Amino acid sequence: MSTVLCVLYPDPQAGYPPKYARDEIPDIGWNVNGRPAPTPEGPLGFKPGELVGCVSGELGLRSYLEKNGHRLIVTSDKDGEQSEFEKYLPEAEVVISQPFWPAYLTKERLAKASKLRLALTAGIGSDHVDLKAAAQAGITVAEVTGSNSVSVAEHTVMMILSQVRNYLPAHGISVNGVWNIADCVERGYDVQGMKYGAVGAGRIGLAVLRRLKPFGLELHYHQRHPLDPEIEKELGLTYHPDLESMITDIDILSLQLPLYPSTENMLNAETFGMMKRGTYIINCGRAKLVDRDAVMEALRSGHIAGYAGDVWYPEPAPADHPWRTMPFNGMTPHISGTTLSAQARYAAGTLDILQCYFDKRPICEEYLVVDGGNLAGVGAQSYELK
Repeated sequence: MSTVLCVLYPDPQAGYPPKYARDEIPDIGWNVNGRPAPTPEGPLGFKPGELVGCVSGELGLRSYLEKNGHRLIVTSDKDGEQSEFEKYLPEAEVVISQPFWPAYLTKERLAKASKLRLALTAGIGSDHVDLKAAAQAGITVAEVTGSNSVSVAEHTVMMILSQVRNYLPAHGISVNGVWNIADCVERGYDVQGMKYGAVGAGRIGLAVLRRLKPFGLELHYHQRHPLDPEIEKELGLTYHPDLESMITDIDILSLQLPLYPSTENMLNAETFGMMKRGTYIINCGRAKLVDRDAVMEALRSGHIAGYAGDVWYPEPAPADHPWRTMPFNGMTPHISGTTLSAQARYAAGTLDILQCYFDKRPICEEYLVVDGGNLAGVGAQSYELK
């Protein structure tokens, strides 16, 4: 028998299950490196469209695991030495977590987890795991690559439009029962003709660029290596080999890249100073890509027109986190990749990874982050061991 320790976000405050807004969702799969994602064997433990990312939803895993003689422990209590996560970690062979409610697997915690063999991210983004320590301990790290890329891309486009059109303050005026049109539109613009800069054009970054093309923006991007010339031609993209050459003349800057030591605080007081006044910043990557206090000062001074982000540090963010109340912000509590549509995909991917692991079959290469003591699969493309 193996112990599977699963850390998920708490149930809805009104109770579980919720009253769903729709009876069904479109059946849309996803691709990993141009191939359809693996399909788990047997029935899913949930109906697509159900809330499975919370504690009571259990990612639909209980029936599969218990049928095969394994023990499933599900909790949202993940922080502190007295947490349920700390209590059960020493006996866990598998730890499942999410980017939206991350169970931080630090070097110190991994040292306590003598039985741990698989750290699995239900979603994409495994920077809550100390990858170097995991590699040294021979722990496999995997995530469900591509499962919620479109979800995050859609959220990013929503944030861009909300910021530039001044949607959130205007909605607040409507809710408050007044009709102050001038106050709504004094910061509202069209995105057409603006210059958009993507920092990172991987699965999510490229999906955003594709969705923005019909809006008539001038599209730019920066990453280590340029995209295929045919893609650049199709979307009318301009490549920048270094960040500085792009950010000096951009209206909207969006971050869609992993967090590792060389990208931490890549946007700081110095880089904000290079941008022209009125730039909007969108961050659905990771919070520590941005210097926390520098973005607050840039907003207060008026140099940055707005900051919308779906990522925080730590998560969950404390009630007094200054990003909650800084001016012209469009923050959300890391929900972009956990729509009910995305949950159906990443829960299915989680089941597939578990089936491969327990059946001693190879895990899909594209799902691997660390394997055999080294970066592998998506990890070799996206992370660094330092």
